[in-house]
Amino acid sequence: MSEKNKSTKKSLLREIISWVAVIAVAVLIGTGINSFVLLKAWVPSGSMENTLQKGDELFGFRLAYLFSEPERGDVVMFDYPDDEEKLFVKRVIGLPGETIEIIDGKVYIWEDETGENKKLLEEPYLKETPDEESYGPYEVPEGCYFMMGDNRNNSHDSRKWTNKYVAKEKIRSKAWLRYKPDFGIIK
Repeated sequence: MSEKNKSTKKSLLREIISWVAVIAVAVLIGTGINSFVLLKAWVPSGSMENTLQKGDELFGFRLAYLFSEPERGDVVMFDYPDDEEKLFVKRVIGLPGETIEIIDGKVYIWEDETGENKKLLEEPYLKETPDEESYGPYEVPEGCYFMMGDNRNNSHDSRKWTNKYVAKEKIRSKAWLRYKPDFGIIK
């Protein structure tokens, strides 16, 4: 075998090894991002309309609450408290330690322990005026959150669950980006 053929074979082998290395690094980076940074979800129902539509595919940002707490109004992905095998997407309504009450379809946050002073929660994201149903009051335990869908007339949420509250450690990500069928930041 000539020196030129040996050199060509070595160059080809080096090229193959470099491509295998690039592909291996890309797979490792992709796996790391998928495991520790982003959470992929699919919306199976219309409970979050008009913010999210049935069939939307989205990413959640897993690191969103690493150094901060979920805030009222955040759209989050979490393990459903009545069946932790299911991933739910809802909006944070009640914060730890608060008492909330739904009166005639409107959400109120108690400003004192008696419930005599209630503040109406402004909710511009709602799909439509909720049915005039009343629920609660609910005293949200420390370290937990009360969740509701934006389409209140068609949402299986904290009002109807057996286990009403979502513990912070069960919140897996903050919903961040819808990528299918169209692209958009989730608010």
